[in-house]
Amino acid sequence: MILDGKKISQERLSHLREAIGASGLSPSLATVIVGDDPASAMYVRMKHRACGEVGIRSIGVELPATVTTAEVLSHIDRLNRDRSINAILVQLPLPAHIDTAQVIESVDPQKDVDGFHPGNMGRLFLGRPVFSPCTPLGIMTLLSAYDVEPEGMHAVVVGRSIDVGRPMAALLLNAHATVTICHSRTRDLPSIARTADILVAAVGKPRFIGPPMVKQGAVVIDVGTNRINGVLCGDVDFDRVKDIAGAITPVPGGVGPMTIASLMENTFLAARMQGCTGAE
Repeated sequence: MILDGKKISQERLSHLREAIGASGLSPSLATVIVGDDPASAMYVRMKHRACGEVGIRSIGVELPATVTTAEVLSHIDRLNRDRSINAILVQLPLPAHIDTAQVIESVDPQKDVDGFHPGNMGRLFLGRPVFSPCTPLGIMTLLSAYDVEPEGMHAVVVGRSIDVGRPMAALLLNAHATVTICHSRTRDLPSIARTADILVAAVGKPRFIGPPMVKQGAVVIDVGTNRINGVLCGDVDFDRVKDIAGAITPVPGGVGPMTIASLMENTFLAARMQGCTGAE
């Protein structure tokens, strides 16, 4: 079974557009991008396009790669204080000379729709999330849409990043799965991966997950976005794994669209929580 993230995200966005229209709210999202990385610029454009589709007002703050951490913080402080802005997204990664942790912690937790602020991350790990990181949240939505119930399953998350691996593990744990997190120093990774009922690949290595790492009938979630000779591929060797897996996400068209749908839903949630009806 192909877990079609594009199809499910379109359904979610359609329902969200109706909900926003009926709410009387005017949700707004501000994005902050530093530098001219082509991939980051493309992701920001996709997010703004999605905003337009569902009726969310979006503004973009574009800063040169030469800015200092203090200058980035100044822009975020302005957005924090702007009551017409419900949500703030800082596009990662930031240039190496920028203090990423300080920037993330500077975002108002009530506007932190990426869910990376320590306050929001802490609530997630306490089992009381408000804003969960968009990629893991999108994966949970996709699993639910295809009636994959993690309760009682063994979930293996390959990758321990703050934006995907760790929050993914927390969401699965909150859903009553038994969770194992693997990473670059895990011993005998294939044998652990083969025990997974749900296998989440978020390692950033093209086609890293092959048949020896997948149990027959497992649900395989591919978070990777890599390019080989200009061709987009995931962290899973899709062609060799698809006949072993019981369900699998494609790349593209799997997790990526769900990430954007979750961002839009988090933005609407922020607007509802703030009770904002538009610019003042």
